Amino acid sequence: MAKTHQMDMCHGSLFRKIIFFTLPLLATNLLQLLFNAADMVVLGQFANHQAMAAVGATVSINSFFCSLFMGLGIGSNVLVAKFFGAGDKEQLRKSVHTSMFAAIICGLVLMVVGLFAARPLLLLMKTPDDILDKSCLYLYICFSAIPFMVFYNVGCGVLRALGDTMRPMYFLLIAGGLNVTLNVILVAGFKMEMAGVAVATAVSHILSALMILYVMCRSQEDSQIRFKELKLDGPIFREMLALGIPASVQSCCFSIANMTIQSSINSFGSCAVAGCTAASGLEGFVWICSYSFHTTSLSFAAQNLGGKHFKRIIQSTLICIGCAMTASLTLGMIFLLFARPMLAMYNPDPEVIQWGLVRVRLLFCSYFICGIMDVISGLLRGLGHSLIATIGSLIGAFFFRIAWVYLVFPHYRTMENLMLSFPISWCLVITIHSIFCYFILRDLYRQRTIRHGRLFEALQHSVYRSGTPGFKP
Repeated sequence: MAKTHQMDMCHGSLFRKIIFFTLPLLATNLLQLLFNAADMVVLGQFANHQAMAAVGATVSINSFFCSLFMGLGIGSNVLVAKFFGAGDKEQLRKSVHTSMFAAIICGLVLMVVGLFAARPLLLLMKTPDDILDKSCLYLYICFSAIPFMVFYNVGCGVLRALGDTMRPMYFLLIAGGLNVTLNVILVAGFKMEMAGVAVATAVSHILSALMILYVMCRSQEDSQIRFKELKLDGPIFREMLALGIPASVQSCCFSIANMTIQSSINSFGSCAVAGCTAASGLEGFVWICSYSFHTTSLSFAAQNLGGKHFKRIIQSTLICIGCAMTASLTLGMIFLLFARPMLAMYNPDPEVIQWGLVRVRLLFCSYFICGIMDVISGLLRGLGHSLIATIGSLIGAFFFRIAWVYLVFPHYRTMENLMLSFPISWCLVITIHSIFCYFILRDLYRQRTIRHGRLFEALQHSVYRSGTPGFKP
């Protein structure tokens, strides 16, 4: 089979390749959000607000567990892209097999931990008593499919590192369509409420994993899986962990901070939880526009780092920042204008809508700041400085949000005050990451200059020794 799915990011028009890489990725992420929104819309229309709140109360916990394996996907993406950019086929093949084997082990461990930790975490977050049991049931069903979710996400990360964003989009389209169909059947037809949504989600994850396994086994490209080669390569796995663990720690800390914020939201009651859940569903569409360029920035930086095209790294980052800001601002303003009818699609309860509007009005006009933060973070990880990206994010977001909840919020107990912590934390992270990026890129250019200088000196010495007339070193 011809290698038609891969993309060389080291040569050719940057803007064109960034757009062609990002559009399927953006479509994939938007489809994922649409299917997640369908879960909430079906619940809002065919169940009471408690069922919707029960699912909303689990969002932070689900994000926390996704964060635990997100680092594995990032580490795989960076290594595969770097070896592909450098043309190192042997290391590339080892990276692919190490990634997929690690995904299997990680998924099984997370499933066991999640099933035991679900109820204690919900109690820790002070989940309202009227939705606690329903939230537990939802998490138990979803966590049973974690191994398939991890395998699918790491597999998609490998394909995207090679420039293939089309096939992950097709997989999601098929699995998401099944998810929506099962939602309607199980919730509207069989009245299973949040349990029906959880079953539909689990089945879609299983199908996604099976599709990516089939494609990677049958592929004749660099992403091909051979079962006899599925094992952990020590040096590659250690490098993968060095890149992935900081990313997981950062994402987990973000989730913990958001769980703290969710606990504060829970204190306003189940209608506030349902309203913020509906607003978060809309918010995801705006955020995903910026986060898609995070993945693009990471992949382009990693491939060009492997190919030693340092100028293209800076150029691709600037293009991604401009695109992320434009997309976030445009979509944010559109959603801001039509927020009330869109929130009503999730839940028609006027009180729920009013709570949702508070979040929408404060965050949707500022999400372009998040776009800048995501792209710069992707650049740092693509350059292999995952730990530095994590340190900046922990200082600017995690510690700041925790401090805000415990030091500022108690004095001004309003939803507006709580939501204000998000844009301020994004600005802090941008400032810290930008300083790190300046010094890292400066060192890369200096190293290249030194190497070129030494090469020139060697050529001078060689020519002088050969006795070339008229040449002086």
